[in-house]
Amino acid sequence: ACKASGCALLGGETAELPGMYADGEYDLAGFAVGVVSRPKIVTGARVAAGDRVIAVASSGLHSNGYSLARKALERLGSDARPEALGGRTVAEALLEPTRLYARAALGVLASGADVRAMSHITGGGLPGNLPRVLPEGKGARLAPWSRPGIFDLVAAEGGVAPAEMLRTFNCGVGYVFVVPPT
Repeated sequence: ACKASGCALLGGETAELPGMYADGEYDLAGFAVGVVSRPKIVTGARVAAGDRVIAVASSGLHSNGYSLARKALERLGSDARPEALGGRTVAEALLEPTRLYARAALGVLASGADVRAMSHITGGGLPGNLPRVLPEGKGARLAPWSRPGIFDLVAAEGGVAPAEMLRTFNCGVGYVFVVPPT
């Protein structure tokens, strides 16, 4: 991931995964810190009414919601091939590598596009991440989008309400750019 994103791994953090690890076991996850010249910082302050949100598709669950997904899908078993997964097993869908957005974001910025805000959609989903890059008093109205079948399967098998799905998972949107309508 570091090589694909053009960065070095300098640190990490731990995460709790209920029901996954025994006492004394842990998960180590990396994070990124970067440097950007002040004039190139995308703060979200220029977001205006009528701007558009462009979503970049996720490849699946990424790094969030695995405890809920595992509980929702445990009845099926890891070798099951539900129709929603298009021939893949539950294990294959859950192990889909996280799509990386660093090079895509850098490419969009380098293109000269007027990017007014951007957000990586992680834990908290769209409701927990997109508002953080919008100015006070601004919101977003999103059109329906298609999402990988793993999300529909988790919702159906686990009886997970739509609002909880949006709060827990990226639901098929991994990264967003806010740009002017032109």
